Amino acid sequence: MGSTGHGLATPATSAQAIEQAAQRLNEANDSLKACEPVRDLIIENDIAGAYAVQNANVNRWTAAGRRIVGRKIGLTSAAVQKAMGIEQPDFGTLFVDMEIPDGEVVPAGRLLQPRVEGELAFVMRSGIEQESPSITDIIRAVDFALPAIEIVDSRIRDWDIRIVDTIADNGSSGLYVLGASPVRINDIDLRMCGMVMEQNGEVASTGAGIACLGHPLHAVRWLAKIMVEAGRPLAAGDVVLSGALGPMVPAAAGDHIEVRISGAGSVSVRFAN
Repeated sequence: MGSTGHGLATPATSAQAIEQAAQRLNEANDSLKACEPVRDLIIENDIAGAYAVQNANVNRWTAAGRRIVGRKIGLTSAAVQKAMGIEQPDFGTLFVDMEIPDGEVVPAGRLLQPRVEGELAFVMRSGIEQESPSITDIIRAVDFALPAIEIVDSRIRDWDIRIVDTIADNGSSGLYVLGASPVRINDIDLRMCGMVMEQNGEVASTGAGIACLGHPLHAVRWLAKIMVEAGRPLAAGDVVLSGALGPMVPAAAGDHIEVRISGAGSVSVRFAN
């Protein structure tokens, strides 16, 4: 039976429909031509089915040689969760070819309809295999934090998404940028750290750690539990994008984006003309 949770319930959506949805999204990814939403194929609110679609493409891409380097957490804002009609975040998979170096340029034609968010990223010192990890388990397992820009994107036309669409579409992932100066988490007030995002020198988004599930490590703890349930626990060296600290902002060709997070430093990226 299906489930509205994020655990390991069996999808209610048929295996054939799951594969059709995965193929639709993969074709949009390869062609850089946005597709129709996939909620016509996934039974309404079948979260397990949406993750099955995501996993089908993750398996397809790893078989093609792409390397997984971590996970991204989305929907960590209470307001966004309410708008989506859900009570939990979601996650997607990060691949090494999704990383843009700090200060570098996103090539033209790489994305469909990008938006940017300022976040904290965490790199794991050790894996987490406890079924219900404590916050101290998370603190011990995290090696360091980095300021990050997540460049979200949607393969679905005009961002016409509901919860099953974004989960199936690998959490609406695009690219990401990590700052290059790691900081220890005991040197940052993770809950109250302020975030400012500038777009072409103008403030475009502001926020703080508290906007991410009340504390960014709460988001990491949620992810760690879910990944154990999914049989793919977080491992040493994994990158975790913990969720937006402020509202996302549409990005356009030629834009320069810089994110500054108090105690964690800054990170920037430019979009090619």
